Amino acid sequence: MTAVQTPSIADRPRYDCRDAYVATLAELAEADHRIVGVVNDSVGSSKLNSFRKAFPDRLINVGIAEQDMVGVASGLANGGRIPFVSAASCFLTGRALEQIKADVAYSNTNVKLCGMSPGVAYGELGPTHHSIEDIAWLRAIANMTVIVPADPIETAAALRWAAASQGPVFIRVSRMSVPQVYGDDYEFRIGQAITVRAGDDVTLISNGTVLWRALAAAEQLEAEGISARVLSMPTVKPLDVDAVVAAARETAGIVTAEEAVPGGGLGGAVAETVVQHHPARVTMLGIDEFAPTGSAGYLLDRYGLSADGIADAARKLLNPSKLLSPGS
Repeated sequence: MTAVQTPSIADRPRYDCRDAYVATLAELAEADHRIVGVVNDSVGSSKLNSFRKAFPDRLINVGIAEQDMVGVASGLANGGRIPFVSAASCFLTGRALEQIKADVAYSNTNVKLCGMSPGVAYGELGPTHHSIEDIAWLRAIANMTVIVPADPIETAAALRWAAASQGPVFIRVSRMSVPQVYGDDYEFRIGQAITVRAGDDVTLISNGTVLWRALAAAEQLEAEGISARVLSMPTVKPLDVDAVVAAARETAGIVTAEEAVPGGGLGGAVAETVVQHHPARVTMLGIDEFAPTGSAGYLLDRYGLSADGIADAARKLLNPSKLLSPGS
């Protein structure tokens, strides 16, 4: 696993990963005529206007018809194209789950599903637009690779990997601005965690928009003399079992933090691995209810997915007696 230095993560400039998505998709399409985009009347929200201008005959807009969108993409893949399906993750994975299961995964077609604005990015639009179940739903489907990039560098690298690989892939593409975690030399490897911060006391495992918050939590803990290992887990399926088992063996326990339902998601995957290979204490942070309306930042704070919340979960894991203390 590659160590990455990440000082003062909260002070870095923030980026919209959709910009990296469209730039990389255009780069891939320029090099490979098989690359096409398929959308559900979401050209604007996917930031694909420049792609449509550059490749007007290679962006198929099916309208607000997500099931048709996935079916069309499967047909294109069967015809030798490499379709990148771009749609709000809540509608892509919710409305078209049967087509994802039957037309894409069961048929093992070469379709790349790109869930835009996942998690609670549409905060003020409320529970109908929160996409917190998508990872758990798709992780349960055979043949499906599930990737949750943490920054624009990793988003671009994951797209390049998906274009060069064969078979179904789901990639979460963040709308919420995030700092750059990785350097320009970052290389995405499927099923491999990255140690973005070394530590021996406790392990924080995260991905997506929450990874940088886990790094900020580790900085807080360091100031208190607590050494927190931070593992980036961009691939939820397949999971890096070796990295999880090493964390369970070498530190006092694991805190998982994700912008999603932890049961069945990253937290569930880590807990399943620990139970099977090396039992250890695991605290799973995530959003395990119909989250209310509110800004994305407010919602992350509400569910303990801030730097303060993650650091507090680590403290309690290291000192379980705090869980029983009045007012803790």
